[in-house]
Amino acid sequence: MSIRVFLSYASADELLKQQLATHLAALEREGAIATWEENPINAGSDRLTIINQQLAEADIILLLISADYIASDYHYNGELQQAIQRHATGQVRVIPILLRPVDWQNTILGQLQPLPKNAKPITSWHHKDEAFLDVVIIMLT
Repeated sequence: MSIRVFLSYASADELLKQQLATHLAALEREGAIATWEENPINAGSDRLTIINQQLAEADIILLLISADYIASDYHYNGELQQAIQRHATGQVRVIPILLRPVDWQNTILGQLQPLPKNAKPITSWHHKDEAFLDVVIIMLT
């Protein structure tokens, strides 16, 4: 059975989310994981109900962290809070992925160990592919 991975991200980070998804593709192809993101949700569907259901069923929640993510009331007060609550009860593993430099340590995220290694945001790496590879390798350990 595949590990269900939920990707929580701000729309401003769509390109970086797509790059991460590309690096996760091999794990998906091999059946090790099944990723879910909110795009696409079919027209006419109850968006919040679907998102909440996917959050509730996830085994791993990847929080793609940037200033846009933290500034978003929807993400910070919604998906992030629900993820942290499930994490606190041991129902899910929540992993912050630092996409861009941001003051994450002074938020609720400060209690969690982020990726990539050394809490260095992906956009700060000389080769972003190395940062994404670091995330993929470590997230399943």
